[in-house]
Amino acid sequence: MAVVVLAAAVLVGGLSRRYGLPAPLVLVGTGLVVTLVPAVPEVPLEPDLVLFLVLPPLLFSAALSSSYVSLRADLRPILSLSVGLVVVGCVVVGAVLHLLVPGIPLPVAFAFGAIVAPTDAVAATAVGRSLGLPRRTLTILEGESLLNDATALTLYKVAVGVAIGSAASVAQDIGIFVAASVGGVALGLLLGFFMHGVLRRIDDPLLESATALVVPFVAYSLGEELHTSGVLAVVVCGLYVAHRGYRDISFSGRLQLESMWRLIAFVLECLVFLLIGLQFQTTLAEMAEVDVGHAFALCAAMLGTVIVVRIGYVFGWAWLSRLVGRRRSQFDGPRQLTVVSWAGMRGVVSLAAAFGLPQLMADGVRLPYRELVTVLTFFVVIGTLALQGLTLPLLIRRLGLGRSDTAARRRLQAAAVETGVRAGLARLDELVARGEPAAVPDVVARLRGDAESRAATTWEMVDVDAPGLVPAAAYRSLRRDMIAAERDAVRQLRDDGTIDDDMLRDVWRDLDLEEELLSRQ
Repeated sequence: MAVVVLAAAVLVGGLSRRYGLPAPLVLVGTGLVVTLVPAVPEVPLEPDLVLFLVLPPLLFSAALSSSYVSLRADLRPILSLSVGLVVVGCVVVGAVLHLLVPGIPLPVAFAFGAIVAPTDAVAATAVGRSLGLPRRTLTILEGESLLNDATALTLYKVAVGVAIGSAASVAQDIGIFVAASVGGVALGLLLGFFMHGVLRRIDDPLLESATALVVPFVAYSLGEELHTSGVLAVVVCGLYVAHRGYRDISFSGRLQLESMWRLIAFVLECLVFLLIGLQFQTTLAEMAEVDVGHAFALCAAMLGTVIVVRIGYVFGWAWLSRLVGRRRSQFDGPRQLTVVSWAGMRGVVSLAAAFGLPQLMADGVRLPYRELVTVLTFFVVIGTLALQGLTLPLLIRRLGLGRSDTAARRRLQAAAVETGVRAGLARLDELVARGEPAAVPDVVARLRGDAESRAATTWEMVDVDAPGLVPAAAYRSLRRDMIAAERDAVRQLRDDGTIDDDMLRDVWRDLDLEEELLSRQ
């Protein structure tokens, strides 16, 4: 059954990508529809499987593709959202649930608040990138999603400990929270430093990829075993490696790692969103334990509370920041504040935490209102994905934020390429002046021409939106047609028996690398 679910997730995700549809929403919708078919068996969501096998690689992949420099520049708003908003949301949502359901114990209500606190930025950032949302807004959303899982899961553990009667005191709970956070950061830095040292001594792309694949699971397992935040350990380790370690990886290793993590992230994201939809059947079974009419009204109330808390916190925090004069902590105007306040979709971490609630308390008594918390969590996740996920693209277009800084980023990238080219040419001049044997005039002239052509091509792409094909775009179009013809000719040589398959793959690999370079220009 697991193979069928995985294959279905990849198929639906691939079709969504092919036709430009929002994959998270299509996958969730597919899962919901499939559960309505009587012959389809129940597909349970195993919390330990999600938290150990899915969450670490997804977080590590996101950390590797993040920018430490950008995150550091916007650390204040990111921490405010990933820590402040999570804590406030946990308390407010829990208090509202306790107010609406007076019989529910406060610790259980706060556990629910922690469960629905972390956002899943996959859907939001996918929409944002496709519409050209400003880079700073994307950075803040990605940074929030990287860190808020750690805060929410730590609060969740504390609340569950109190709920089942295994916690000693409030002071001890606060100490556990602080120790888990500090310990997770320290462990992540230590593992990142260790991995950096290992990568510096490896010059084998296969070993580099294998090492990077194992690290997130080691970081998470060690963090949980040492009673620190495994999530923080994974994120910090990934950020350290991305910032310090990538320069020590071989060029082929970097290419392989990027492809590997892109594939892993795609497969796992497809899988988790399909699993979210497939939990509808399990949720219906849980609803047999609660009053259906009351549950639906409560679901609507809690969904509204979760959305309103985020909106109120984001705008309230921005107003307070302006009041104390911290202008850098602000977003770039009310339009971006609006987008961030609406990009609050929840995901599989919330469901895994809800389904992972213990059945019994420390004294053997059944944990009260467990089924209600599970039902509420499912509908909050589905509600935010459907309501906010479907309307976010419309909101971005309505606010006029799409493609707002694309031209500026193209110019900045062209300037960066030119800076690199000038540094390379200066190095070439040094080698010529030093009398390097390989620096013969013909070779030097060719290298100089290639470098200057690369810089010129990048500047031409700044005007890519101009009518007609700019020279760089025309070159890419023609060269792709030539590469296709070269592949066909080499394949014909293989079919005729002139060359073997190993030689075919070697020639095609060079053509593939050139076409990959063309696609990135």
